[in-house]
Amino acid sequence: MSVGIDHQLGIPDLVLNCNHAAKFIGLKSPIPYRLREYGVNDLKYGMNFAFGGTGVFNTLVSDPNMTTQIDFFQELIKTNAFNATDVESSVALVTLSGNDYGAYEVRNGTAQGFPSFITSVVKQLKVNLKRIHGLGVKKIAVTTLQPLGCLPRSTIKSSFQQCNGTENSLVSFHNLLLQQAVAKLNNETKVSTFVILNLYDSFMSVLKNKGDQTGSTKFENPLKPCCGGISSEYYCGSVDVNGTKKYTLCDDPESAFFWDSAHPTQQGWSAVYSALQTTLKHLNY
Repeated sequence: MSVGIDHQLGIPDLVLNCNHAAKFIGLKSPIPYRLREYGVNDLKYGMNFAFGGTGVFNTLVSDPNMTTQIDFFQELIKTNAFNATDVESSVALVTLSGNDYGAYEVRNGTAQGFPSFITSVVKQLKVNLKRIHGLGVKKIAVTTLQPLGCLPRSTIKSSFQQCNGTENSLVSFHNLLLQQAVAKLNNETKVSTFVILNLYDSFMSVLKNKGDQTGSTKFENPLKPCCGGISSEYYCGSVDVNGTKKYTLCDDPESAFFWDSAHPTQQGWSAVYSALQTTLKHLNY
């Protein structure tokens, strides 16, 4: 999960590829929060508050969750790293990658309890969005969850031939609750302060069409990753005690939509953002 703040748009790391998001709206990618002291001159481009593997709640990593990430942003406002004018003329981009749900499963969460947990995640996400607005940000974009059931870690069970419908139905429930939450927030503010970036539909469009909207990029089997472990006990990047690689790479990464079990390639992200381009450009107005 991440929160990005920029004079035009905050670009998060992790699930959303910051380079492509910035590219499609003509901005330089914001400096990561951890590097803020080394890039004072780049603060005018905003800041990326992302921490990989995090969520709205505490997950399986020790890095700060979204609430703490917003604390960091608030502290920068207090110290005048970002003044009121900066904040008011900014757009925040908030993304959720599903790490909360992955942690729920690892912690032996039940299938029956999933809907209730999803509800709590979206409820906290709504609180966070409202808080960011309360700090002075006038425009806030939030992404839907991508189709987690189409990630290679799920499609490997079908030899990368089909998505997991059960997982995607849960994702759809999350996205429905998010849409309802955003509608309520916009009703409270009386203007369209909050905008949804539909990652789910963008992903599904690329996967269905095996390429981007223009047809210039094609993926032979978009569900199959370029990089993967040689067996179930290994993953992309695995090596044994002798340093021997325990993973394989495809011959042409640009022909693959997914890089590994969860993340798109550069070409994959480009195709996704091509589908989001119109919405992204509207954030500048």
